[in-house]
Amino acid sequence: MVYVKWGFRAIFWIVVLAFLHYTLPQHDIARITDTYEKRVNPGDNALFWSNADTGEDPTATERDVFFIQTFRANDKPMIYRNEDTGWGWPPYFKFDTSNLQAEASDMMSKKSAETAQWVAIRHYGWRNEFLSIYPNAISLWPVEGPDARIVPWFNIVVLTLLAALAWAIRVRWNRFWARRRAPEGGEWREAAD
Repeated sequence: MVYVKWGFRAIFWIVVLAFLHYTLPQHDIARITDTYEKRVNPGDNALFWSNADTGEDPTATERDVFFIQTFRANDKPMIYRNEDTGWGWPPYFKFDTSNLQAEASDMMSKKSAETAQWVAIRHYGWRNEFLSIYPNAISLWPVEGPDARIVPWFNIVVLTLLAALAWAIRVRWNRFWARRRAPEGGEWREAAD
């Protein structure tokens, strides 16, 4: 019974952490090599694509999606999709995919060390080649080089607030159950009299 309880707790926290890792913004430093538009049909992996109702026909099965091809400092490729999030989840309220695609096209560079233009890309999501899942680029801006460091202040604030909320709920939950299990001695005496 104890193993089942701890198993459920472990599964719960793994799901919460995976949700936060997918949803909270991340930053990559990369060199943009190409931008393109592709017609996609989000089928079995539709969960990992933005909703189509942000400016498109919600009944359409296929839609055009912008992509940004990059290479990181370790020469490994990374491809980002560039879709509006609209008013849905995650709440980035992104409506500027065309502008972001134009900025990405303007920041393309070649591999040579002298002319390489490095860009910080803020995104959410995961990349999985097997399932054709791409992280969604939210914004990008030029940086000095591949060693640029970005402090994730938003993530720090959100995680701190979530930890404080979880702690507050746990304290109140424990107090509630402590009062229900072991009432004070005076209450027992009054009830017995």
